[in-house]
Order: sequence, then C-alpha cells, then structure tokens
Amino acid sequence: AFEAIKGIALSTDLKDPLAIAEIMMTHPSIPMLGCEHSYLTAAAFMVALKNSGKIDVTDDQIIEAMDRAGKISVSGFCALAGTCGIASGLAAAFGVITGAECSKDKETSIALHVMAAATEAIANEAGPCCCKSFTRTALGVGYNLAKLYLGVNLPIHYEKISCNYVKRHPHGCRASRCNYFPRKD
Repeated sequence: AFEAIKGIALSTDLKDPLAIAEIMMTHPSIPMLGCEHSYLTAAAFMVALKNSGKIDVTDDQIIEAMDRAGKISVSGFCALAGTCGIASGLAAAFGVITGAECSKDKETSIALHVMAAATEAIANEAGPCCCKSFTRTALGVGYNLAKLYLGVNLPIHYEKISCNYVKRHPHGCRASRCNYFPRKD
C-alpha cells in the first residue's frame, strides 16, 4: 500500500487534496479501514501543496511525511487511545513543511494545532469510525489550516464526493449522518 500511494503521489499533477485522496483510496491495496489512510492523508496533502506551486515541496519531503505518518499510526488507536492516525498524518505533513522539531516553538505549535483541529473534526464524525470519511474531513481541515499557517489556498471540491464505500464498511456506514453519503436529489 505504501508503494502504491507513493507511486500515485509522485506522478499526479492534481492540486485538489480530496481528488488526490479519492484516487489513492480506490487502489486495491487500500483497505476500507486501516492505518494506510494515515500516510495516504499525508501524501495527498503534501502533493496538493507541491502541485499548487505556492510552496516548494520535494518528493523526499512527501515520502518523509508518509514515513512519519506510518510510524505513528497504530491500528485501533482511534478507539483505544483517542489518537487517529489520519490526524497524525495531516500533522506530520505540516511538521515536514514547517520544519517542526522539539526545539522549535512556532513550527511545533503549528503541528500540534493541526493535530488537535483534525482530531476534533474527526471526533465529531465517529460512530462508527470510517477511515474514508476521516481522511476527507482531515483534508478539509488541512485546506483551512493551509490558508492560515502557510498562506496557500488549495482547490477543494467537497460537492463532487459521493462515497462509493457504503456497502464495504464492516461496522456499518453512518449513512445520512455522513457528509459524503450518496444523496438522492
């Protein structure tokens, strides 16, 4: 899964982080639920920043954010410890972009604020947990915080998302309580 996501990340020219994530989530190596979504989120966000042309992002930085996200994402921790790997993936991306380190003030603060904001947004959608929904939500948070912290306005198109994973959810889809549930207009 890591190599598949990396391959998509390093070859796409898309600028919408949601569109990038949607392509990544369709890859057969990405399960319905799982820690793969942590580095998928990091990659989709980093690639959107890179392709925007507003911030210099290298392929090595994309891979670094993916690596960090993968290291801190543990299966089931969303329920067991309140730490979602998807939020960690977004925070890792901001950490790489800003150069956050324990010895730095502002940069580390940004990464922590991103983690808190993404976790808060994801917590509002739990019951049952859905990595597809959480990825989309975290990228929406990333979109807002990219404007705030990085001065970058990414294109993002929520209105184009209609979830195709409803029947695959092993714990039952949140259905109409989910922002991405297919609507019948």
